[in-house]
Amino acid sequence: MDNQSNRNLILAGIYLFAIFITGILGYIIIDGYNFINALYMTVITISTVGFKEAQPLSDAGKLFTAFLILGSLGILTYFITLLTKSLFQRQMSFFYPAFNKRKRKSKMENHVVVIGYGRNGDQVVKELMAFGASIVVVDENHELVISNMGMSIRFIEGNATDDDVLIKADIKTARSLITTLPNDADNLFVVLTARALNPALKIVSRASSDSAEKKLRMAGVDSVVLPERVGGAHMATLVAQPDLVEFLEHLTLHSDTATLLMEVPCHELPDHLRNKSLWEFEIRRRSGANIIGMKTAAGELILNPSPDMKLIPESKLFVLGSQEQIENMKKIIKGEEFSGLSESKPVKN
Repeated sequence: MDNQSNRNLILAGIYLFAIFITGILGYIIIDGYNFINALYMTVITISTVGFKEAQPLSDAGKLFTAFLILGSLGILTYFITLLTKSLFQRQMSFFYPAFNKRKRKSKMENHVVVIGYGRNGDQVVKELMAFGASIVVVDENHELVISNMGMSIRFIEGNATDDDVLIKADIKTARSLITTLPNDADNLFVVLTARALNPALKIVSRASSDSAEKKLRMAGVDSVVLPERVGGAHMATLVAQPDLVEFLEHLTLHSDTATLLMEVPCHELPDHLRNKSLWEFEIRRRSGANIIGMKTAAGELILNPSPDMKLIPESKLFVLGSQEQIENMKKIIKGEEFSGLSESKPVKN
């Protein structure tokens, strides 16, 4: 229940308690009842049960009883109604949070739709949550959807190849879709349906074979992941270059560890900093972050870009550093005042 409902229930309880005290005192004073008889008469009067009086009532006692019935009937009904509603909502507490979330997020934008909540889907959701992304999960398994409704993400039960189900997931306003279904044909149907509803959607799909990868790309998938290929390559590297794998495992895309590997877009580059070289920004000296790669406006990927490379709003930098270093670097790119590590003059290297 919300705070207002709780206050109403407490207030009704106070009124009802006051009626009980008035009834008990009235019967004691008017007709000389002892406490037990007065309590008994008050209960059967307020509840309108109508059992026999504990002892004969005087005319004044009868009038008091009549007014007690009229004064308490509405308050008792109101209290019972609020109490029943409270108990019902507590019993339904498992379903209410999910219902409220659906209402709050009825029109989501710039979110990620994840199709399938199996092993791959679960891992995808965990990674996206680490980035703070808004997520909608679509799955046909009723028990799975119900058991996860308490999570902070939105779950929709249904077949993702159905237009109506994807529309419920606000696919038209989503920024990305990730389909992790084990069947390649199902993933293909999902891709075709989603692409028709949102042509600008970025789509990532799971595939189990090279032929499925080709078909998915023809259907409009931006990126295809073959879990077996990725897993096999990782196991081979563990044997061939174990120290390299150990080093890479110390890097993370999340913000909960010391060393991060992140992409930094340059779309907020102010006019006076456009077309300046990386050397002029002094990013390494001023922030401590390391630029290990760059994606140009034309889509070209450059590893270890030279200091002469120029930044324009459509470019993107791949940066290695701590959370603080990367945040400081973002301030530099935005043209915000940041003193950095030292005030020495830039050295081109």
